[in-house]
Amino acid sequence: MEDLKQFLVVLSAAAAGGVVFIFLHGMAIIVYRLPWTWQCSKLMMKFIHAGLNLLAFIFAVISLVAVFDFHNGAKIPNLYSLHSWLGLVVVILYGMQLVLGVGMFLIPVTPVSWRAALMPVHVYSGLLLFTSIIAVALMGITEKLIFGLNNPKYKDLPPEAIFVNILGVFLVVFGALVLWIVTRPSWKRPSEQTLHILHTSGGGEDSTKVGPAMSQLSVGTDAEASEDVRRRNNRLDDQTN
Repeated sequence: MEDLKQFLVVLSAAAAGGVVFIFLHGMAIIVYRLPWTWQCSKLMMKFIHAGLNLLAFIFAVISLVAVFDFHNGAKIPNLYSLHSWLGLVVVILYGMQLVLGVGMFLIPVTPVSWRAALMPVHVYSGLLLFTSIIAVALMGITEKLIFGLNNPKYKDLPPEAIFVNILGVFLVVFGALVLWIVTRPSWKRPSEQTLHILHTSGGGEDSTKVGPAMSQLSVGTDAEASEDVRRRNNRLDDQTN
């Protein structure tokens, strides 16, 4: 009974750290796309993005330390399961992503051409790590429940199992929402030129109107750009005929 209590305490600590890790990472991903942040400068949003990622990394390390301490105290081998392998790899890659992101996008001396070239890689790796973290978390909580619950067993759905199952569903739903926001053009932060036009025209007076106004202005700008491209193509066709 005492072992079960200790197991549940460690599981709760690791799960809490993992959930906070996932939440902070998800918020770091979408913080640029939240309409009420569009009035903030791009530099400020970069620092907020980096700060959220740093906090997420700290919680990930805390969760790892808690699990290793529990395994060592209970004489359980470390790093034998697929969950542990992927979890360690994800945390290491996340730390590398954080360091490289700060070096490339927060240090002013970094050439703009380097930033432009690495931005797609930075975005892709961030989304890949985010989905991988959720998958590893689901693997971990399921694995620990199967091994740790003996009387009653996991298949009997005790309250602990129901709670963790619901937690897993919430993680999947949260991940789906983050990916939805990231992949929707309507949530994309407008360009700095668009933001400047809106603010100078008085759009910054009411923050509740920023989102719709931004979207309308972005649509108008995109339409004008598409029309310019169409006209240039027509002129080229006329010249070649």
